Amino acid sequence: MIKLTEKIGYGFGDMASSMFWKLLGAYLMIFYTDVFGLPAAMVGTMFLVTRIGDSVFDPIVGVVADRTSSRWGKFRPYLLYLAVPFALIGVLTFYTPPFGNTGKLIYAYVTYSLMMMVYSGINVPYASLLGVMSPDPAERNTLSTYRMMFAYLGSFIALLLFMPMVNLFSGGSKEPADQQWGWCMAVIVIAVMCALLFFGCFAWTRERVKPINDKKTSLKTDVKDLFHNHPWWILFGAGVGTLVFNSIRDGAAVYYFKYFVVEEEYQSISLMGVSFVLSGLYLSIGQIANIVGVILAAPLSNRLGKKNTFALGMLVASVLSVIFFWFDKDDLVLIFVFQCLISVCAGCIFPLLWSMYADCADFSELNTGNRATGLIFSASSMSQKFGWAIGTAVTGLLLSFFGFQANAVQTEETIHGIKMFLSLLPAAAAFISVLFICFYPLGEQKMRGIMKELNLKRNSENV
Repeated sequence: MIKLTEKIGYGFGDMASSMFWKLLGAYLMIFYTDVFGLPAAMVGTMFLVTRIGDSVFDPIVGVVADRTSSRWGKFRPYLLYLAVPFALIGVLTFYTPPFGNTGKLIYAYVTYSLMMMVYSGINVPYASLLGVMSPDPAERNTLSTYRMMFAYLGSFIALLLFMPMVNLFSGGSKEPADQQWGWCMAVIVIAVMCALLFFGCFAWTRERVKPINDKKTSLKTDVKDLFHNHPWWILFGAGVGTLVFNSIRDGAAVYYFKYFVVEEEYQSISLMGVSFVLSGLYLSIGQIANIVGVILAAPLSNRLGKKNTFALGMLVASVLSVIFFWFDKDDLVLIFVFQCLISVCAGCIFPLLWSMYADCADFSELNTGNRATGLIFSASSMSQKFGWAIGTAVTGLLLSFFGFQANAVQTEETIHGIKMFLSLLPAAAAFISVLFICFYPLGEQKMRGIMKELNLKRNSENV
């Protein structure tokens, strides 16, 4: 049995990753357009180009991690050594240098690419850690639940406090220089918290699962095995769909409240001297609802199965997102209620997704004798990046298409497009993920058979 402290320690890792991931997803687009000073189409293109190129880096990290051997295991050392670089590069990504437009664009490309690479460098081994902490699928589900609860808790903290910190450090000023300083200082606070959480994850977790065949296989063999792992491909497709769903909704939320709802017309909500804006509350409430979804994931999947729970959650999210399009700017209660309902559905999905990647590693080991855990789990980071690349690129390019102008009153056509970003477009992405997951073959009965055979082989090797 894995102790509570280790479950919490494992959760710390995704708490750190998610704090920055949510900042990147919810605020980087509007940072680049409204603070940094780049055109929306240029930003969308940059996201697409850098992310697709960087996604190739994820399997490389997985392969290297699989071949790592240290007194701390295969995957834990990366948490220790990359925590500080992760925090530092994250700060540089949100720093505005005193360059011209060309210099700023080059700086954005370089820092953003580095951020994605270091994210892969620490997150792929972290995700892979789930596959070696326990051989028991039930314990993996529990670990996935802790992971996602802490992930959404971290996201909630980051999204709730980030803009108030920006306003605090900028002194409430709307001057570009003050805003740039406020954004950078707020990110520094988040970055320090993330580094400490990664250190905690390293200290409190352990690697236990040993492969049947501990011989080092060639990269060619690992890649060949992966290409023949059809459940992995199905999960990859479903994962991309869910991340497109999430990235469009997160990235467009600030635009939705700034330009459609016009949150400045509403009195800010103050608590203990801290003023919270509607967009921050909207995103933060979404994270609380995500946690509810995570809690529901285990009992629902135990009753319905992982596959059915996943499909049902994304299908309901798709339908609710379509309805979201018809809300008016004054329908704040409905906007927040549907945000909660959609987020509960989304929260159910991700613990199941990570648990199913571990199942794919077992499937591969049984069929090939090779347990390339890192390579298989690189799909989690790859799908994140592909999904986010597509989602943010679509957002940036369509903002430009609809005539978006930063810090200006938007046309009716632009507002129509912004409304689509929180409704029709994520609905389509969610439905695509449902289509993929319908073909997933590793049900509960199938996995019980796989685990039985693997345990027999492990026991025979130890005799």
